[in-house]
Amino acid sequence: MSDATNTPKIAPSSASLVAQAEAYVGHVDVASAADMLKVTDVRFIDVRDVRELGRTGRIPGAKHCPRGMLEFWIDQESPYHKPLFAEDATFVFYCASGWRSALAAQTAKQMGLQKVTHLKGGITAWIETGKPTEARETS
Repeated sequence: MSDATNTPKIAPSSASLVAQAEAYVGHVDVASAADMLKVTDVRFIDVRDVRELGRTGRIPGAKHCPRGMLEFWIDQESPYHKPLFAEDATFVFYCASGWRSALAAQTAKQMGLQKVTHLKGGITAWIETGKPTEARETS
């Protein structure tokens, strides 16, 4: 006899998690994101690994927040909190292709950031459309 409580649950796929996150936070395309660079209360947040930043650079003016530190940097009670995440701003998260950034944006919204979205296609789409990049910040 099988006990239902011991039946392993099938975890959702990463693709379904990303789709759920995107449905929750929405996205912006490259053209819209490029227009948003001109808006003073928009913050672009790059959640990629530092090695990825070194290879491709970043969207001009973007701030780097390693995906593994996001929750700690957002949480105002955390010793790792970054004041950037307490600003009244729109946060546009991006990664290489838009998967990690969708999940990051979802987490940020769940943690209380009100104006959150992510860049569809990530920096790959940004570069493919000929948008500029700059060297990563060193501080």
